[in-house]
Amino acid sequence: MAVAVRVIPCLDVAGGRVVKGVNFTGLRDAGDPVELARRYDAEGADELTFLDITASSGGRQTTLEVVSRTAEQVFIPLTVGGGVRSVADVDALLRAGADKVGVNTAAIARPQLLCEIADRFGRQVLVLSVDARRVPPGAAATESGFEVTTHGGRRGTGLDALRWAARAAELGAGEILLNSMDADGTRDGFDLELIAAVRAVVSVPVIASGGAGAARHFPPAVAAGADAVLAASVFHYQQVSIGEVKQDLAAAGVPIRLAPVRPGGPAAA
Repeated sequence: MAVAVRVIPCLDVAGGRVVKGVNFTGLRDAGDPVELARRYDAEGADELTFLDITASSGGRQTTLEVVSRTAEQVFIPLTVGGGVRSVADVDALLRAGADKVGVNTAAIARPQLLCEIADRFGRQVLVLSVDARRVPPGAAATESGFEVTTHGGRRGTGLDALRWAARAAELGAGEILLNSMDADGTRDGFDLELIAAVRAVVSVPVIASGGAGAARHFPPAVAAGADAVLAASVFHYQQVSIGEVKQDLAAAGVPIRLAPVRPGGPAAA
């Protein structure tokens, strides 16, 4: 039996509120994370991803409090990322209610962190977030033409995105959250070339992120190699529903999970 493709809303959180912009700039308020999480759970989301995009040390306690309140309201797996720099950070987030933890910049600086997290908690807990973009004109080329970025896509690392994804999977990453910084917030569709390229070099699940603007954009991402599809603003502002995405995926022959019927929630998607 084929593994169901997961549909995952993403909550980009700053100062305890969900925000969204284009290419991580021009951020605007999109709502309360706990209320949105409750809504997505009722609508049939398969998982939730919660990213603390400010991730300052001073905001960590706020993040833990919001994660705890969110976890109390949902019945689906919760992935939390942003500012994770150590095994202790992972432990704190798991204790607050996270099921999986996303790591990005700290792993680029010290790849051994991935081994440490996987050895301590199991690779099923570890999600590597890769913010990738095409190498801009004038920058040093990478082998694949895609590079890893930091600081919301504003700073290139010169690190080849495909090589990094493959190495991270070898070091213990259980999943790759692949965010196209070129497509992020544009609503023009997922970066299918990037998805296919990463799919070709890793055997762990790939979560496609960046660019969703309509329900029709999701099936091509799966066809390109994604095991899960993630979006933010189109869900937050109710331009597309979880149910509509699942209907389009099912129509394309993609296996999906039907939404459980919960008290006060909608019927199956």
